[in-house]
Amino acid sequence: MKHLTILVPDVQTGPNTLSCIIGSYHIFTEANRYYSLNNKDQIFTIELAGVTKQSDFVNGLLAVMPQKDIESIKKTDLIIIPAITPDFRKIEGKNSLLVTWVSAQYRKGADVASMCTGAYLLASTGLLDKKSCSIHWNAVVNFKNLFPKVNVKPEKIITDEQGIYTNGGGYSFLNLLLYLVEKYYDRPTAIYCSKIFQIDIDRHTQSDFIIFNGQKSHGDEMVVQAQEYIEQNFSEKISIDELSRKFTVGRRSFDRRFTKATGNTPIEYQQRVKIESAKKELETSRKTINEVMYEVGYSDVKAFRDIFRRITGLSPIEYRNKYSKIPHN
Repeated sequence: MKHLTILVPDVQTGPNTLSCIIGSYHIFTEANRYYSLNNKDQIFTIELAGVTKQSDFVNGLLAVMPQKDIESIKKTDLIIIPAITPDFRKIEGKNSLLVTWVSAQYRKGADVASMCTGAYLLASTGLLDKKSCSIHWNAVVNFKNLFPKVNVKPEKIITDEQGIYTNGGGYSFLNLLLYLVEKYYDRPTAIYCSKIFQIDIDRHTQSDFIIFNGQKSHGDEMVVQAQEYIEQNFSEKISIDELSRKFTVGRRSFDRRFTKATGNTPIEYQQRVKIESAKKELETSRKTINEVMYEVGYSDVKAFRDIFRRITGLSPIEYRNKYSKIPHN
């Protein structure tokens, strides 16, 4: 039988940390039970492991008492890292022991899966360097600044590379759990769990959940002014050359500073601002797709549709049908 270790962090926890821990334990326990009902050997021994006898969550409202100290687990097959605090800067407290232990276990052959902002802990091991990683869309800029060697894929629900799995934000960790159940058990067990826990199976993107808010805490005042200009005039045709001249900065230097500060090129930033405005109109108004398109500064239907789909993962019509409750003729 394989061994599954669900990590219980010492500090830097939040409500979603507990959700990830309980969700992982619940779903893998149910997968084991389903296997037993079908006269198959259970796949995993499941244990919660940490570095203290008790970890407190939600300002001490709830607590988890790990079954094992990680140092007592000499060999495991799969490690699950739950979400941690989203305002991460560096590993704190005894969580550093978790980082060291995860690195050692991966070298021994264990697979490692991080959930949402658990990617911060995983990236602190160095194991994500030059690998793909998903994380909550709201943590992308901070994560990229801290771990520039990681290939961040914020549009992905799940990444799978060399025995390392990551997933996007919020409760999309449930999709990662189904993915792992299918990988370690089989497809019928994953489908069973999806039905028991009422989780949509085979979701591949979180793009349509992303709310674009231009990151302005980077400290480059010129870029902040350029961002605000784009946001205030997004429906107009803004030339990046003219924008760079407006701020008396050469085009190459402007592009470099803007991209470094925001994580987007100036053109990408323009597109995201336009599409975010279009999304809000599609959610809340009765305007036609063409009316929305013109209002946000596009005149080419195909270009608008292609950019909208690239950013959200859906066509404008699909997005409206999914998120608007306003009846349309």
